[in-house]
Amino acid sequence: MRQSSRANRLLLAACIALAPAPEAAAAAGTPPTAAAATTTPPIDPSAHYQVCLNEARRAPQEALAAAEDWRNAGGGFPAEHCVAVALFGLKRYAEAAQKFEDLAGRMMASGPDLRAGALDQAGQAWLLAGRPDAAAAAFAAALRLTSGAPDLLIDSARAAAEAKRWKIAIADLDQVLKRDPDRADALVYRASAYRQLGVLDRARADADRALALAPDNVEGHLERGNIRRLEGDAAGARADWRAVLRLGPGSPAAQAATENLAALGPAARPKH
Repeated sequence: MRQSSRANRLLLAACIALAPAPEAAAAAGTPPTAAAATTTPPIDPSAHYQVCLNEARRAPQEALAAAEDWRNAGGGFPAEHCVAVALFGLKRYAEAAQKFEDLAGRMMASGPDLRAGALDQAGQAWLLAGRPDAAAAAFAAALRLTSGAPDLLIDSARAAAEAKRWKIAIADLDQVLKRDPDRADALVYRASAYRQLGVLDRARADADRALALAPDNVEGHLERGNIRRLEGDAAGARADWRAVLRLGPGSPAAQAATENLAALGPAARPKH
């Protein structure tokens, strides 16, 4: 699940804190049998939630049914979040995004950072649903609840880039890099946006800087190869794309590098 670890940590803390006590959950749903009540200790809500999340990632179809049952029995925010995670695992991204947004709307008393975490997850799901405008709106709402968290700004830039709003993406990334000039992933994203705008000198400077900071950055090599090709440096482009194949075999970046190398054709042999 491609969601920021920050968003997951926030929601984990929120949902555990807001999980109903075992007796409250039983009162809201079907009460246990008398025998169970006397022989079975109450289930720890935080443990139940963690098990549910693990199952949602491992076997989302089964987990969805279990999470819905838990929600209907009074599982509260933890159950609702687990439903959304299971929908995400089933690649029902638009439904998952809506669930995350609904959860954020209902967590009004939970603090801005916790609601921002739910909105961040909604944005990730909207991106995978092919809805960059909806993703941008979710990220913007999350940013209004925070003090411009760098991870959220990068997510916002990704949404803007998906919608081909390159200048907006650059503005978000400028804010990230103003705080942390050595953040390689932001430099790679900004290099890509500058390349799309045809500003190759700035694109190349960002790509070079990113790879100086993180020489094994697969996306950085892919992007610099793209820039070098546009600069007319076929040998340099090949070198970067071959680095992608070496550093990230089997990755989406490697697939793109393979296609780029095929389109560029074989290297010319030196003349004797």
